[in-house]
Amino acid sequence: MTTNKTYRQKLKKQKGVALIVVMLIVALITVLAAQMSGRLQLNVARTLNIKANNQAYWYALGAEQFAQQSLSTLKTLTGENINLSQPWAQPFEYPVEGGVISAELVDMQSCFNLNAVRAATGVTGNSPAQSAFKKLLESYITDSFVVDTLLASLTDWIDEDSEPSQDGAEDPEYESQARPYLAANNSLSHLSELRLIYGMDQVIQLGAFDVIKNALCVLPEDNLKVNVNTITPENAVVLAALLGETVETGSSIIGSRPEEGFKSIDDFFALGEVSALQLTDAQKSWFDVTTTYFKLNTVAKYQGSQFRLSTIFRLDNDGIIVVSREFGGAF
Repeated sequence: MTTNKTYRQKLKKQKGVALIVVMLIVALITVLAAQMSGRLQLNVARTLNIKANNQAYWYALGAEQFAQQSLSTLKTLTGENINLSQPWAQPFEYPVEGGVISAELVDMQSCFNLNAVRAATGVTGNSPAQSAFKKLLESYITDSFVVDTLLASLTDWIDEDSEPSQDGAEDPEYESQARPYLAANNSLSHLSELRLIYGMDQVIQLGAFDVIKNALCVLPEDNLKVNVNTITPENAVVLAALLGETVETGSSIIGSRPEEGFKSIDDFFALGEVSALQLTDAQKSWFDVTTTYFKLNTVAKYQGSQFRLSTIFRLDNDGIIVVSREFGGAF
């Protein structure tokens, strides 16, 4: 009798342990299933995001192809006079299935090309382009030391030698930084490179950089050529600097510009406010009514994904050539 009772007690204990084991197994399976389900959902969401981002990317490239065709037509129909009244200057927005494409063409010759500051070999003193850039800087910065430092440092950055000019900087200055680097001794490739140049930190501290950068650009050549038909009133400082005049004079000339722009560069020089100026041959060579470089800023949105693309085009005898592409946000 005692033996049967003891057996039954042991059996109950074993059943209790087995139940606990089963419950633990069920709990473990539940946790694993939840984790697998969560990972599956995450992978599905990630795959959908990749798909949406890829689609937005292709939409952006489609906008680029459309812009190429439009520029080809522009070159054929109005290549001798490019102005802001033409269709290319209007922002473009096109709805697509699941999203929208927004694009805007910008004339890259309505701003000051920093690579034009490159000093000619054997020339002493500021070149005409350097003097114009100094004039532009002085419109934003009142500290002459900061202006001279930035001008000299930019010249040293893009020239081919490693000899620092007065107020400038070369390799020793950059090698002494907390994170050392070397001067490029080559043309700028992007406007953001300006942040690396000695003296720019002072411009940033003065709060002038965010304003001045709108008047600047970087082209893959070191000549200075500005389209007087596409300079906006906001960039009147560029025209003023090239003419060696005040911003007010630059704004007045832009205000006197015909709605469809000057038909020829001679019409610009014949304008009373310009003809009264004693422009040198070097200054006259800076102005034109046509454009060779355009920049397309594209934002493609598709099912919650957004893709940004900036493309620089060059118009030449071989057609419309893509010079560079930049993915991501604008500088």
